Amino acid sequence: MTYGLFGKLSALPGKRDELVGYLLQAARLLEQNSDCVHYIVSTSDEPEAVWVSEVWTDEAAHDASLEPADIRALIQEARPLIAGMSDRTELRVHGGKG
Repeated sequence: MTYGLFGKLSALPGKRDELVGYLLQAARLLEQNSDCVHYIVSTSDEPEAVWVSEVWTDEAAHDASLEPADIRALIQEARPLIAGMSDRTELRVHGGKG
């Protein structure tokens, strides 16, 4: 079993595309992290909504992924664009594709 997260970030008005850019930059940084199985950034018809789906080898790997200096700096840069977070769900991932 692996650890998954699914959640919605709400960007400040007019800042969704900029927030998506930061999250895609995070995805590029995570390409070298073998514990990150899946990290997908999506938008919906909601004008400021950004959805992030993550799958990790375990919860500790997810938590450790937030510690590197480059990730922490990226989080600090993106944080002012975020109006809120909701619909966060922790998952037990059993398998699939991706």
